[in-house]
Parts: sequence; structure tokens; C-alpha cells
Amino acid sequence: MGIRSLVCAATVIGLGAMLSFGRSKTAFPDPVIDIPASQVAGPQTAVLAGGCFWGMEAVFEHLKGVINVVSGFAGGDKSTAHYETVSTGRTGHAESVKITFDPKQITYGQILKVYFSVAHDPTELNHQGPDYGTQYRSAIFYANDEQKRVAEAYIQQLDEAKVYSHKIVTQVAPLTGFYPAEAYHQHYLENHMDQPYIVYNDLPKLAALKKQFPEMCKR
Repeated sequence: MGIRSLVCAATVIGLGAMLSFGRSKTAFPDPVIDIPASQVAGPQTAVLAGGCFWGMEAVFEHLKGVINVVSGFAGGDKSTAHYETVSTGRTGHAESVKITFDPKQITYGQILKVYFSVAHDPTELNHQGPDYGTQYRSAIFYANDEQKRVAEAYIQQLDEAKVYSHKIVTQVAPLTGFYPAEAYHQHYLENHMDQPYIVYNDLPKLAALKKQFPEMCKR
């Protein structure tokens, strides 16, 4: 997004390398600290940023227990929450997704597990793949102290386990507002399956999700 690098000549080997994210070969761990369903009532939300929101939205839409996913912006002011303005990288916003989920079917910690393992590379600072700028940063916008506690503990857990060859750079920040993006950004992958950017950068994420966590995917 912004100025996209539309690389069409991707090979299968290249796609596989992109999905590795510099991770070790061990199974991706569950979070030791989570929010039990018994502690919350009704649908919950998570706001996450990790590069282009097209791919992030598509990944989380495929999870069991996820009710709705909206692409949008978080981290800046409402007045600058417009795609062209955010694309300048000077608004404080990050392209983000707001995930509404049923905690009886999927926990906040499980959502973070998918976020860290297949949705993006949490070791890349202010960019993801071909997209550069603070608007593409890795960030968790927590809605309450419990979400903050789970996010910070999981990052520490993954770093200490050396799941990645580089340190996680994901920002953990309070959610001050989430602003939906323009209508044409919503369900973008579903409506543009053949676009080169989607084919190279986002469809492999869905493939990785279905391969690594088939039990978590919607049929």
C-alpha cells in the first residue's frame, strides 16, 4: 500500500523464504499468560498492526471464533485517519485491523499467537516486506490492562525462547481510537485475489495459517 512494490516473478522458494520470518524450526508456543473466557463477558476486540492491513484482515477473518474484522487506522488523530494522509508516514497512525471475537471460541492470547506466527514479521522495524514507513509498524494497541499484560508477557516469552533470530520490535501501546479505512480497503484480498501484491505477499500467509493451525481455521 502507499507506493507498492508489485513483484510478479515470485518463485515457490521465494514464498517459502518470506514465510519463515527468521524463526526457529520448533513449534510456535502458546502464550503462558492469557485471558480466560470466564473473566470476560460477550464479544471482545483486539486492535493489531503489522504492515498492510489487507493481509492482516484476511488472516484473522479465517479464524474460528472471529466475528468481524475491519481494516483501519490506530495510533493517531481522527482528523488524519485517511488513507492518503496516513500514507505520508507523518500521522502517527499505523495500518491496523480491529478484530471482534468470541472469547469462548478463541482467546486474546490465541489471536496474538496467530499474529506473531503467520500474520506478519514482528522483528521488522517500521516496515513489512515491500512496505516501508511507520504506518507499517508492528504494534499491539491494548484496550485494557489485561490485554497489555498478555501482550507484554508473550513478547518476553517469545524473545526468551529465541523463537526468532532477531529481537521482537512490536510496540505495545494504549488504544486511543480506531478509525475504519475507506470502503474499498475492506475485504480487499477477497475481492482482488489475482492482484500481484496479494499473490506474493498475502496469499502465502493464508496458506501458512491453514498449514500450521488447521484446527483454528473456519471450514
